[in-house]
Amino acid sequence: MRTVSVLALTSLAAALSVGVAAPAAADERVCRGALGAVTVDDLRVPSGATCRLTSTTVKGTVKVERGATLDARSIRVVGNVQGEGARSVRVLGSRVGGSIQVKQGVGAFVQKTRIDGDLQYDEMRGLLTANANTVGGNTQIVKNTGGVQVTGNRIDGALQCKENRPAPTGSGNVAREGKEDQCRRL
Repeated sequence: MRTVSVLALTSLAAALSVGVAAPAAADERVCRGALGAVTVDDLRVPSGATCRLTSTTVKGTVKVERGATLDARSIRVVGNVQGEGARSVRVLGSRVGGSIQVKQGVGAFVQKTRIDGDLQYDEMRGLLTANANTVGGNTQIVKNTGGVQVTGNRIDGALQCKENRPAPTGSGNVAREGKEDQCRRL
């Protein structure tokens, strides 16, 4: 047992002396203004800024900070689009490999977008729209107070709506795992 411990410590010391480097983080691009048909790693829209993306490819995640606005058209995102406290998140005619998650902000508009993961609107206070999207996971709309329109979406998971005031409106949604609560008739 003592021999094993000594060998383990010797191996650890040898590895540390070689200088094992931590993997480098992906480069983050800060967007204030507009980006066109370029490819970036991660993208961040800082607090209070407005970012317009057109035909942009993001190999990582898009983060929209408090009070910021994202207006994205025909973009491709390998990871997620995340807005927390954002003023507005608009994604039109795009492809998102992860999820679109927008919470505790003002407004959001997602239309004609393919989302491999989930679409989530949580505790928003402005108008929300989810129209003509294809969603690989669930669509979850919870505790929003500015009105929600949900129309013509194709959802592989469930369409789940709870505690929204007013209740969401819309029609023509197909959810493979069912439509629940406030969205059961949409």
